[in-house]
Amino acid sequence: MRRALFGLLGLIVVWLVGTASAEAHPHVWITARSEVVYGTDGAMTGVRHAWTFDDMFTTYALQGLTTKTKGVYTREELAPLAQTNVESLKEFNFFTFAKADGKKAKFNEPTDYYLEYKDSTLTLHFVLPLKAPVASKQLALEVFDPSYFIDFKFEDKDPIKLVGAPAACQMEFQRPNDGTANAQRLNENNFMNGDNSNYGAMFANKITVNCP
Repeated sequence: MRRALFGLLGLIVVWLVGTASAEAHPHVWITARSEVVYGTDGAMTGVRHAWTFDDMFTTYALQGLTTKTKGVYTREELAPLAQTNVESLKEFNFFTFAKADGKKAKFNEPTDYYLEYKDSTLTLHFVLPLKAPVASKQLALEVFDPSYFIDFKFEDKDPIKLVGAPAACQMEFQRPNDGTANAQRLNENNFMNGDNSNYGAMFANKITVNCP
């Protein structure tokens, strides 16, 4: 029961619900890589994410997990925790927001998900399929936590890849500006209410794909 309640991202749910206010800075750090996936017809079908969690959060998430070999966590042993994580993500829209030619695109439940333990950190792999493939001249994707409880930083090398996209498509990737100083000046109550409830949008990672 404890493992179900305190799964990697399930723990985030508990903290967010159980805390009256939050400081205007992240508590969990994720290093991300993503692939924007296209079908044979040139329409985008979904996003493939790989999110690596910070070592402190990894250590907490693995507490009490029984394994065959001490310090070794297989994909099969991590499977229940992986399921808890993707189920918890749904409440937060998977921290992934998409628009095709300016219209909101919705995602289905994640598929092909699993956890990988390597170099003392956990990485959550999953595919986020669109409810319906979209063929658009401009696709806009943003990855961020609106509450800024989680900080998403994409890898320095090859952070985003296009998989199967038409040859003429061009991608632009914009990292968030540093708004830390402004965040620290925010009052805790203001941070979680009113106009600042979506403060994390200032830290959004923005992916734009233009296809003529």
